[in-house]
Amino acid sequence: MKKGKRLLTTISILGMSILAWWISTTYVMKEAQSKRATGIYSYAIILGAKVNGTTPSLALRYRLDAALDYAQQHPHVTLVLSGGQGPDEGISEAEAMHNYLSAYGFPESRMILEDQSTSTFKNLENTKKLIPQDVTGITIITSDYHVARAGYLAEKAGYEWDTIPAKTPKVIEAKVRFRERLALLKTYVVGK
Repeated sequence: MKKGKRLLTTISILGMSILAWWISTTYVMKEAQSKRATGIYSYAIILGAKVNGTTPSLALRYRLDAALDYAQQHPHVTLVLSGGQGPDEGISEAEAMHNYLSAYGFPESRMILEDQSTSTFKNLENTKKLIPQDVTGITIITSDYHVARAGYLAEKAGYEWDTIPAKTPKVIEAKVRFRERLALLKTYVVGK
């Protein structure tokens, strides 16, 4: 009888812990998206996402479309295109972003390519080397589910930040939102 009661208690504690984790990460993810960009920062970093051969994935296109709209509203903003090349990608994410934005007539003079990073932490670390050292704030353009972790890492890199959250493609939404909750936990524990 005592074994059954202990097992039930353990299952209850585990269930409550998972529920608390889910609720808290949902809150953190939603709250981060409320830091909407207003054009106060001169640099906006577009965080990379999957490239299929040489074509931006749907998630990356959504980020790029959000960036184009924002940059057209704020002509003083320079876009940092940040993302390296994965083993299954034909070109770097930064180059794919450059090609996409160029096809829409976005000026070269307002783009900086960072094509070496392989993680969100590296995106921000490498970007810091490419923009003026006196820059203290940036706009982060990434998928809505990813804003909280990217913002946390931007703070670790010494930046104030705001965001343009791009929508997440429905076809990958459930998978990436669950995975991001795990990544948030890891980032808070490990720090990057």
